[in-house]
Amino acid sequence: MTRPLTSRQQNVYDFIVKTMNEFGYPPTRAEIARALGFRSPNAAEEHLRALERKGVIRVIRGTSRGIRLPAQEADSLVSEPSAEGLPIIGEVAAGSPVLAAEHIDRYCPLPPDFFTPRADYLLKVRGLSMKDIGILEGDLLAVHRTDRVRDGQIVVARLEDEVTVKRFHRQGHRVVLEAENADFAPIEVDLRRQELDIEGIGVGVIRGGNGQALG
Repeated sequence: MTRPLTSRQQNVYDFIVKTMNEFGYPPTRAEIARALGFRSPNAAEEHLRALERKGVIRVIRGTSRGIRLPAQEADSLVSEPSAEGLPIIGEVAAGSPVLAAEHIDRYCPLPPDFFTPRADYLLKVRGLSMKDIGILEGDLLAVHRTDRVRDGQIVVARLEDEVTVKRFHRQGHRVVLEAENADFAPIEVDLRRQELDIEGIGVGVIRGGNGQALG
C-alpha cells in the first residue's frame, strides 16, 4: 500500500499535474522551487525523490523535465501515432509540446514499424545544418519518442524552448549538439545552468517529404 503524501509532497505533486495539464510537459526543479517557495532546486529534488519512492511519479535522470506520471502514461494521448498514420510536425511554437495538435500539418500513411525503432512522428526539417549526412531542407525526419539517448545519436532536442536536430555528445554535465555542416558551429550546453530536453532520436528520413523513405 502506497504511503500517504505529506502536505508539502502533495503541493509538489499538484503543481506537477497542473503544469502538465496546462503546458503538456512537466516543470523543472527550478520552476517547482520558484512556485512553491523553496530556497533552491535541490529542495525540489528531495521532494521529487520522495514522491518517486512512494510511486506517484517516475523520475528520469539527466533531463531537466524528466518527470512522468505513471497514472497518466498508459492513457497519454500522444503515446501512440494516430490511426491515420504518422503525424507530420511543421513549425514548433516556443514552449509548447512537439506533438501539440496545432503543430500537426497532416498525416503520412506509413506504419510506425516501417522504421526501427518504430517512429512516433515525422518532423519537417528546416535549414541545412545536417546536410552532410543527407538530412536536407524540407525532408521529413522520422522520430522515435524517447529521452534515452546514446552518444553520437541524431536527436531532436529542445534547448530553451527552441527545437533543433543535431548529433548528441555528452561528457559529464557538458553536452555538445553538433551540426553535420562545417558552416554551423556546435551548440554547447552546460546542464548545470541550461535546460535541455531530448524529444526523441532520428530513425530515418523521407526525402523532400514526398514519400521516398531512406532508412
